[in-house]
Amino acid sequence: MNKPIIILGNGGHASVLTEIMLLQDREILGFTAPEEQISFYGLEYLGTDEIVETYNPEEVELVLGLGTVRISTVRQSLFEEFKNQGYIFATCVHPTAIISTTAILAEGVQIMAGAIVQPHAQIGGNTIINTGSIIEHDCVIGSHVHVAPGVTLSGNVHIGVYSHIGTGTSIIQGIKIGGNTLIGAGAVVISNIGTHKKAFGVPAKEV
Repeated sequence: MNKPIIILGNGGHASVLTEIMLLQDREILGFTAPEEQISFYGLEYLGTDEIVETYNPEEVELVLGLGTVRISTVRQSLFEEFKNQGYIFATCVHPTAIISTTAILAEGVQIMAGAIVQPHAQIGGNTIINTGSIIEHDCVIGSHVHVAPGVTLSGNVHIGVYSHIGTGTSIIQGIKIGGNTLIGAGAVVISNIGTHKKAFGVPAKEV
């Protein structure tokens, strides 16, 4: 049985997730933010993130509405903070996304409109697969990764934890990208990229 939802955040990414939850007829109790503000969907402002601790972890689920435009530890920190207190993060999948029955989605994965996740792909916890991205067969994506809109991962691509794959990037089959790595928007990746790296261009080169 689905539990009521609390949205952490009230920015653009949170609005997308709120709409996904509403399309799934999920009950949303409200949202948190650093200060009181009006929600895009008229939801109740509950307070700062600390207000979550007044709710029983067995009676609510959380949705992490903070997006990223680069490598960031903020999403990871919030996710782990509330996980350590026993809270569960809802997995959010837009109804227009196509998800293989053999794909594995970990807790808190967020898959936006028009995304495709093909057979035997594995997506780690708290990872964003943004609008229109294609995750081909046997890809393995670590936790706390952001695959930005319009990214194409060909078969058997591996992406390490905490990485950010920029908008419109294309990665050919069999490539491995290390953790904490930033791939710039529009890059075409045809060779492996290491850990703690930045890579840009066509073809992508480490800088």
